[in-house]
Amino acid sequence: MNSIDWYREEFVQYLSEKVKTKEPANLYDPMIYILGLGGKRVRPVLVLMAAEIFGSDPKKALDSALAIEIFHNFSLVHDDIMDDAPLRRGKKTVHEKWDVNTGILSGDAMLIKAYQLFENYEGETFRELAKLFSKTAIEVCEGQQYDMNFETREDVTIQEYLKMIEYKTAVLVGASLQMGAIVAGASEENKKRIYEYGRLLGIAFQLQDDYLDAFGDPETFGKQVGGDIIENKKTFLYLTTLDTAAAKVALQLEHLYSINPPDARAKVETVKSLFESSGAAELTRREIEKYTQKAFQVLEELEISEEKKTLLRNFGQGLMDREV
Repeated sequence: MNSIDWYREEFVQYLSEKVKTKEPANLYDPMIYILGLGGKRVRPVLVLMAAEIFGSDPKKALDSALAIEIFHNFSLVHDDIMDDAPLRRGKKTVHEKWDVNTGILSGDAMLIKAYQLFENYEGETFRELAKLFSKTAIEVCEGQQYDMNFETREDVTIQEYLKMIEYKTAVLVGASLQMGAIVAGASEENKKRIYEYGRLLGIAFQLQDDYLDAFGDPETFGKQVGGDIIENKKTFLYLTTLDTAAAKVALQLEHLYSINPPDARAKVETVKSLFESSGAAELTRREIEKYTQKAFQVLEELEISEEKKTLLRNFGQGLMDREV
C-alpha cells in the first residue's frame, strides 16, 4: 500500500495536468483558482486509497478522484455565493475575485466537467460511478437546502440536523470510498460497507467540527473559534442545549442567538458556558465517539486483510484528529 502523501501527490499532479486554462478565460480561470487553493484533498485521497485496498492500481481511479474534487469545489463556489462569504481558505472567494454571475456559471461548468470524467470508464463501471455520483450530488444539494431552511426555523430537531450534516457532508465521504471500490471491482457487500464506513465517519467529523468551533484550539483548528455562535448557527451543541437545559437556560440561549453585538466575545463565552453547564458539550463528545466507533465497527465486516483495515482505521483516526 502507498502512503497518504503518495496519493495526495499523485492526485495534485494529475489535477495540474488535466485542469488547464482555455477560452473563455472567465469561465475556466475561476475553476483553476478554486481548485488551486489547496486543502488536504481528503476526498480524492479516499478514492485512490479505496481502489488500492480492493486490489486495483490506484492510478485507474484518478478520474473518479478528480470528479469528486471538482464537484466538492463546485459546491463551495455556490455555497460561498449563497453565504456571501468573502474568504475561502484565507483567499478571496470566486464571486469576490470575479463577480456573482461568473461564480454561478463557472460553478455550473465545474459540475459538468465532473460528470464528463466518468466517460473515461467503460460499461458497468461507468454506469455505477455515474449512478452513485448523481445520487450523491442531489443529496448534497438537499443538505444545503436543509441548512438554508434551518436559518429561519425555530423548531429544528436534532434528528433533522443529523440528516442535514449527513447529506451536506457525510455522503460525499462515503461516495469517495465507494467510487474507489467500484473502480477496483469490489464485491457488492464491500462496496456497501466501505460507503457506510465513510458516511458514519463523515457524520462524526462534522459533529466534531461543530464542537471544535466552540471549544477548539485556535492554533490548530484553522478557523475562527466561536464562528458558529457569532453567526447564530443552530449546531448540534445549540440544539442539544435547548433539548436538555432548564426552560430558563433555553430562553437565555435563544435570546443570545437573536442578537449580533459588535463585540461578540462576551456572547461567545456565555454561550459556551451554557453548552457546558447544560451537559450539551459532554453529550456532543459522546455522540462524536458513538459515530466514530460505529464507523470502526463497519471496518471489521470488510472482506480485506487486517493490515488494510488498520490503514483505514488509522486514516479515520487521523481525520478526526485533524492530522491528515
